Amino acid sequence: MNARARGGAAPEHYLAMVFRGGEAALRPELRPLPRPGSGELLLRVEACGVCRTDLHLVDGELPDPVLPVVPGHEIVGRVEAVGPGVTGFEPGRRVGVPWLGWTCGSCRHCRRERENLCDRARFTGYQIDGGYAEMALADARYCFPLPEDADPVALAPLLCAGLIGYRTLRLAGPVNVVGLYGFGAAAHILAQVLRHRGVRFHAFTRPGDAEAQGFARELGAAWAGGSDELPPEPLDAALLFAPVGALVPTALRAVDKGGVVVCGGIHMSEIPSFPYRILWEERSIRSVANLTRRDGREFLALAPRIPVRTETRPYPLTEANRALADLRAGRLRGAAVLVPPGHGAPAERG
Repeated sequence: MNARARGGAAPEHYLAMVFRGGEAALRPELRPLPRPGSGELLLRVEACGVCRTDLHLVDGELPDPVLPVVPGHEIVGRVEAVGPGVTGFEPGRRVGVPWLGWTCGSCRHCRRERENLCDRARFTGYQIDGGYAEMALADARYCFPLPEDADPVALAPLLCAGLIGYRTLRLAGPVNVVGLYGFGAAAHILAQVLRHRGVRFHAFTRPGDAEAQGFARELGAAWAGGSDELPPEPLDAALLFAPVGALVPTALRAVDKGGVVVCGGIHMSEIPSFPYRILWEERSIRSVANLTRRDGREFLALAPRIPVRTETRPYPLTEANRALADLRAGRLRGAAVLVPPGHGAPAERG
């Protein structure tokens, strides 16, 4: 193993928060330190964002997870060891790891540069152990170089909330007026991209959530209100980040002729039936499936130019269950981020 020890020999075991199914609680476990295989990197995790997809996993809403599994797919870490065949990464280099963790490279989708639809894709924190841990293995092809001098807690939400928000906007096509349904981790990052591009946006939150609506206005929303309200003008696109199927017909009523509703989550509750007249006039509905490396390269190059500033609430790694509970209850402004031992005392950052 091509490893670089910092401050002494590498540990023989590392701490991980593990989901074994059957109940939502994650359990701390000590695991033997792995060796990176061909094409892999071993990372020492500096921070890992807590995503709503992790919540869907532990709440049993995603099919066929590989159990037991370490959740977490917004990983910021330092290369600890490099596996055979890897080039371009050296020990000590900071990288980020997203949700899409492996693709076959040979199916019809991969051959058409639509790797996010790969027939055999595997996902970080779902079929591949993720970043709710002190150490993590990752396919080097799906690791992105990150700024060496940036705050790892601030970087973590960019790896999913930022990337999926960016892809959701891409699938909307050219827009001048956008609605963001659900103003959490993804929307608060995307709001900054929209403002940078001069796109007017309206924010929709849980009815009566004055705090989230105020947060949206702070970030430049032209209007903010409840998801049960109509915006003051027709939307070119409605981007849905709240996993609530009932918002699809609601958003269709808010978009203009020829407008699009883009569903940005991996899971959503049942979409109720709705009259054809609200879909008519060339409105459309799309879903986002994962991301591509192109999305990652483009967005991670754009974010520091804006610059995107993430609002985060750090938690110690061992308090992963509390972070998930706070996300489930809607107690977060911005994004929760787990910090392994030895990476500084967590404090809220905005």
